[in-house]
Amino acid sequence: MSRTITVSLPVADLKASKAFYTALGFVNNPQFSGDTAALMAWSESISVMLLTHETWRTLTSRPIPPKTSSEVALNVSCDSREEVDAMNNAASEHGGAADINPVEDDVFMYGRDFADPDGHVWGAKWMDMSAMPCGESPPATGPTENSNVMPTSKVPRGEP
Repeated sequence: MSRTITVSLPVADLKASKAFYTALGFVNNPQFSGDTAALMAWSESISVMLLTHETWRTLTSRPIPPKTSSEVALNVSCDSREEVDAMNNAASEHGGAADINPVEDDVFMYGRDFADPDGHVWGAKWMDMSAMPCGESPPATGPTENSNVMPTSKVPRGEP
């Protein structure tokens, strides 16, 4: 069995959140979606499960943090600097907040951070390992061995 990761996120407005993630290039899986939850695929192995606050509260008694706090940043790899920019722009145009942190613009890496409508922090990252200075290690979110760009799976994505 192949391994996958699904990040579950509480959302205040499921319809708005589905539209937001669709605009970023995630694809809705209707088999695991309904009135209280929506599974949004980034790749064959990475998905986000959007859960209404009511559904979230059936899974845990821990409080939902306010939009202004963050506990984790989720980073996704992009195929180009242009894709990073497009994702950041789509976030801004669909209810999120663009460039919530300074833009990372290095010789070998380019990244922009944004927040979804519920304040969940995301980073869109592009890397060119062939341009990385000798002797430096890639960041923790870096590419796999023998690749010159962070890995991405080819799942059909909507237009950002």
